Amino acid sequence: MPQEMLTAVYHRYLECLNERRWDDLGEFVADDVTHNDRPLGLSGYRAMLEDDVRTIPDLRFVADRVVAEGDVVACRLLFRCRPERTFLGFEPTGETITFAEHAFYEFRDGRIVAVSSLLDVRAVAAQMAR
Repeated sequence: MPQEMLTAVYHRYLECLNERRWDDLGEFVADDVTHNDRPLGLSGYRAMLEDDVRTIPDLRFVADRVVAEGDVVACRLLFRCRPERTFLGFEPTGETITFAEHAFYEFRDGRIVAVSSLLDVRAVAAQMAR
């Protein structure tokens, strides 16, 4: 898939997440998707995202940088949100926090088959462990 098309699909995927269109997730994510080498499948991946939104209702996926090459999209996502439940082992403070996630998405046939991601836990800890 050309880079421009892959990038466009990725941005539509982020729109799907931000609009909470969980029933449309299969348009972007393969049935056998893995996350950080764990086989979740589409239903497990959806459950993970829904849990994230229950923990952080105002969670929005904002792409800061997106690079596509071959079948891979690399992205730096920025989050500015207010967790309402325990997040990464930290109790909510009621304050808004800001952190980044660096993620690589492997695509096959136009859908995500593997996600490798790393959250900036140190930034979260610095803001929530007060």
